[in-house]
Amino acid sequence: MSWVFFAIGSAFFAGLTAILGKLGVEGMNSNLATFIRTLVILFVTAGILSARNEWQLPQHIAVKPLSFLILSGIATGLSWLCYYRALQFAPASWVAPIDKLSVVIAIILGVVILGEPLSLKLIIGSILILSGVLVLAL
Repeated sequence: MSWVFFAIGSAFFAGLTAILGKLGVEGMNSNLATFIRTLVILFVTAGILSARNEWQLPQHIAVKPLSFLILSGIATGLSWLCYYRALQFAPASWVAPIDKLSVVIAIILGVVILGEPLSLKLIIGSILILSGVLVLAL
């Protein structure tokens, strides 16, 4: 269940990201702010790879997974650009909940594209998340 620890860490740091990002984009172009954030992530990740001695590439890097990692990077970059731009115009307490619609979108895409099983629990959870976002956004 170590994945739960990392998932909770992800949620915590994503919430912290909204507050720190809102403070960081004050008086700065949101695209430049995103670039600076990306550089920091690059250096932090490189530091972790170095500390754990994990720089070894696999013997063979398959084209398909590499392609999806590249597309994922593009999607992440576009998400961050939109997120920081939204933070320039609205409070973090408005932007962050709407951003969490990504959970519902990921569930839908997981079912449609990855063929993950759809359950009553997923449907109810998605409706609750959507309802929460609507309550907070309106």
